[in-house]
Amino acid sequence: MANEIESSLFSTNKKLTFIILCLLSILLLYIKKSFIEYETAAFEFLQDRPEGTVLKIISALQFFSIPLIYLWKFTVIGFVIWVGSFTFGFRITFSQCWSVVMAAEFIFLIPEFLKIGWFLFVETDPTLPEIRAFYPFSLMNLVDFTTIQKQYAYPLRALSIFEIFYVLVLVNGVHFYARRDKKAAWWIVSASYILIFLLWLVFYIIVYK
Repeated sequence: MANEIESSLFSTNKKLTFIILCLLSILLLYIKKSFIEYETAAFEFLQDRPEGTVLKIISALQFFSIPLIYLWKFTVIGFVIWVGSFTFGFRITFSQCWSVVMAAEFIFLIPEFLKIGWFLFVETDPTLPEIRAFYPFSLMNLVDFTTIQKQYAYPLRALSIFEIFYVLVLVNGVHFYARRDKKAAWWIVSASYILIFLLWLVFYIIVYK
């Protein structure tokens, strides 16, 4: 049963999967923008001002940037995992690594769905900073976002339970294509993606201004 699930998860048509992922992301972004962010007092105050128009233009550009961001992200992370696989002697193609990364990205739709549900049905009158700081089941929930230094905001949001699930999908994907021991797949993902991810967070904190 597990093998069948993995086969269907990692062997689906890449183009169709990419289109579905983009459409779902655009839909969730539209709901979040239209029913949550645009309803905050800050947006209502600015909607008839030039600043409000600029903010809406920037928001609109986010919709068009989703496919480009995904293409860039999947290519970079896929390359990192492919190099790691090659280093450990695993015969996995770059295309297969790309597919694994794309499949794992669906994990990050879950916190967006939870975020929408939280602000629509629980915290129904949030401020814009509260919306942007909120990330379900992340380290950000353990601190007061109004008191932390700004360079720590992104890393605290990034370190979440969903990141763990994301890594698990990557490991299972490498294991699925390599047909080798899963322990070796953990070494590959740890020495490639996890290492680069942690270094990126440290770099972000250091260079943030």
